[in-house]
Amino acid sequence: MAPIPPGVRLLVSFNRDQWYRALTFILTFLLYTSFHLSRKPISIVKSELHKNCSSVSELATIASSSSSSSDSQQPSLPSLHTDMDCSWKPFDKNNYKQLLGAMDYSFLCAYAVGMYLSGIIGERLPIRLYLTVGMLTSGLFTCLFGLGYVYNIHSLGFYIFVQVANGLVQTTGWPSVVTCIGNWFGKGRRGLIMGLWNSHTSVGNILGSLIAGYWVSSNWGLSFIVPGLIIAAMGVVCFLFLIEHPNDLKSMESLSSLCVCCLPNWLLYLLCLYITKAAHLDAKKAGDLSTLFDVGGIVGGILAGVISDKLGKRATTCAVMLLLAAPTLYGFSMISEFGQGPTI
Repeated sequence: MAPIPPGVRLLVSFNRDQWYRALTFILTFLLYTSFHLSRKPISIVKSELHKNCSSVSELATIASSSSSSSDSQQPSLPSLHTDMDCSWKPFDKNNYKQLLGAMDYSFLCAYAVGMYLSGIIGERLPIRLYLTVGMLTSGLFTCLFGLGYVYNIHSLGFYIFVQVANGLVQTTGWPSVVTCIGNWFGKGRRGLIMGLWNSHTSVGNILGSLIAGYWVSSNWGLSFIVPGLIIAAMGVVCFLFLIEHPNDLKSMESLSSLCVCCLPNWLLYLLCLYITKAAHLDAKKAGDLSTLFDVGGIVGGILAGVISDKLGKRATTCAVMLLLAAPTLYGFSMISEFGQGPTI
């Protein structure tokens, strides 16, 4: 008789509770990854809503001088309106920074208010259903932003409304997944577990940047529609598979045989636009470069979890890392002036 493959022996060595813990860990990780994946496109698309029109200005100057020096019988070249032709209304004016900031402000204010309400409402509803509805509506409003490109919508009020609505429904994510992960895992080695699990934020930002960057220059509407469809699909997965608490398994025994914010948010919304303007890169390259911040976030989160487990001082570990973040951010602004290499 052939020996049992080592992979199979490894799988059968885990008991039922360990399998359910692993399922909860992976599922909640993917669920909140999709939340951040759907938030990231706005930071990538900003540089497309208001482009750096210097190259268009140079083309307009060349066209104008060529037209003036040519023969009078030669047809004149079409004029280029650099304040309008290379950006998306209403973000094509000189006050584009205020308009883009208004979209961020509307989302974050709605998110702050919604986070307070979400905790109250979430305690009174089944987490699985509450999270499912939140993810489906988040997908809806994320897609609506992208449909603004498809249907040529240039109303600032439309985009503000979508941002406010999306900010409210996005608050269903964090309280729900934290409650689930807390129900399934005890206090032992909590730092390492949370350090690994919290990397969902960075993974979501990386995937969101790459997905949005793929379409940003050709059809920025898809930069929102695709992430919106992904988070909606994950909402269906949540409805089908999420188990809120180990005690819920007692009613499933007959089926057993079948079976956190100010600095990260600032960088989330403004880092890509800052790189675009400071380094004069296109939207896709700036989005790809901004993912390096999240790569560091994954490593740093895991490292902080291990250190806090070893020292047993979680608050001290957090305080030290926050103190180091301020001079690091200042150093980044200084180094970024020396080009792409030092910035990386």
